[in-house]
Amino acid sequence: MTDERRREVGDSDAPVEDEIEESFDAVVDEGAERLQRTTRVVLATGFAGGLEIGLGVMGYLAVLHETDSHLLAGIAFSIGLVALYLAHSELFTENFLMPIVALVAREGTVRQLVRLWLGTLVSNLAGGWVVMWLVVQAFPQWHTVLEESARHYVDAPFGLQTAVLAVLGGSTITLVTRMQQGTSSDPAKLVAAVAGGFLLAGLQLFHSILDSLLVFGAIQAGAAITYGQWAAWFGYVLLFNVLGGVVLVTSLRIIRSADLLRGRRREAPDAPDRGADEQERGTTR
Repeated sequence: MTDERRREVGDSDAPVEDEIEESFDAVVDEGAERLQRTTRVVLATGFAGGLEIGLGVMGYLAVLHETDSHLLAGIAFSIGLVALYLAHSELFTENFLMPIVALVAREGTVRQLVRLWLGTLVSNLAGGWVVMWLVVQAFPQWHTVLEESARHYVDAPFGLQTAVLAVLGGSTITLVTRMQQGTSSDPAKLVAAVAGGFLLAGLQLFHSILDSLLVFGAIQAGAAITYGQWAAWFGYVLLFNVLGGVVLVTSLRIIRSADLLRGRRREAPDAPDRGADEQERGTTR
């Protein structure tokens, strides 16, 4: 189907399907809003995200302790992703799609993206550390399963399998974000959160934030695991999470919406640095 014919049969004049245009606009608008947040809001939102994903970890540990089934525990973990959606907080790995697309659409700057990423990452970990301290004190009967879960990650030797598990972890949570932005139905968005939680925790994919909470809990429970071991594991998992989310999901979304992006870039308001450049050019004249 040609672009001209697609415009004729759709409700809009865009050279893509109407649903694609609607979800694209939602992605750019949400991404621009995140990029424009103040540092205070970024940190508060990320800290809340760490606390809320801790609810999912608490559910995960409860079910794993009783059933020894990672698949059932993965369903329980989805409580955390549902809480993130309903409470409008976020994880670091949720910021691979919307802010990057908004950046390409000239709705923000690289500096804003770096601030969003760093602020969300640090505050996620801080909030997660706090909630895991509470969990460890409240449920001492989970200490053994907590250590076993943590060791599954920090003791894993770096190699192709662990790298791919981290790539899948980053792409899975980014795809959940993409699915939620692709529909206006709240029940459908909750289904996407449950599906993502099941895959992420049930299949024990490597996820920099989720798994860090398990490691923090194990350390707080007295396991012979150090923060140095966590940092060594965290470094490569973070890298491959980013690759998974950006390359496997976000880049394809950008390619699919290239025509729409060109239109948004032409209509975008002046970036913060462009005003100074234009003023300088005017002065030169």
